[in-house]
Amino acid sequence: MIGRFHEISIRTDDIRASVEFYERLEFSHCVTNDTWAHPYGVLTDGAITLGLHQYKFPSPSITCVKEDIPAQLRALEALGVEIAWQRLGDDVFNEFGFVDPSGQMVTLLEARTYSPGGRQRGAPSLLGDFVEFSLPATDFDAVRSFWEKLGFIAHAENESPYLHCSITSDHLNLGVHRPRTLDAPMLVFAAEDMPARIARLRELDIPLSGELPRGLSPSSNALLSAPEGTQLLLLHEHT
Repeated sequence: MIGRFHEISIRTDDIRASVEFYERLEFSHCVTNDTWAHPYGVLTDGAITLGLHQYKFPSPSITCVKEDIPAQLRALEALGVEIAWQRLGDDVFNEFGFVDPSGQMVTLLEARTYSPGGRQRGAPSLLGDFVEFSLPATDFDAVRSFWEKLGFIAHAENESPYLHCSITSDHLNLGVHRPRTLDAPMLVFAAEDMPARIARLRELDIPLSGELPRGLSPSSNALLSAPEGTQLLLLHEHT
C-alpha cells in the first residue's frame, strides 16, 4: 500500500557532522539528484538507507516511493488513514504524509531522490546487520493493526532481549518497543561478534550512550546517539 521503501528521512542541523559520523561507521554514499534545494545526503549499509536533510520537517520519517501519488492518497483515505499533509499539483514534486498510532510520520514521494549505488547487503557497517527500525508505543495492538492494513506482517511479542514486536515487509522491517525501553525511535543492529565491534568503536573514539535499555549488558550491547539525535541500538546476537 505504501510502495517501495526509500529512506529513513532524518532532520539534521549540521549535515556535515551527521555525514561524517555515518562515514566513520562505514556507511557508503548514494548519489543524490536535484529534487531538494536544501542540503541533502544519503548513506547506506546496503540494508538500511538514511536520508539526511538540513531542513525542518517531522523527523524521522519512514519515506517510500509510489507512482500516482494522488490515487494512492485516495486509496489510503479509503482505508481510514488520516492524511497529515500533502503537496500535490502538476508543477510540484508530489508527496504527502500521515502518522501511525505511535506518532511515527510516513511520507510517500512520487519518485526517487537518489541513485541506490552498489552497496550490497552482505557488507554490513561497523554496527553489524540491520534488524529493524523500532518505534516506541504503549499500544502494540494498535500499531500492529495499522501496519497490517498497509500490507506488513506482524509477529508475536517477544520478551528477549526486551519486550518488543516485529512487523516485517519485503523492503523494511519495523519493530515496536515500550517507551520505558527507550523513549525514541531506534535503528536496531545485531551481530554475533558485537562485543568485538563495540571494542572497535571505542578504539575509534566513537562515544557510546549511557542510556542502554534495562537488562542489556554494556559489555556486549551498546547504544549510540548520532549528532542529529538518531538512536542506534547494537545487540549481541547469540546463535
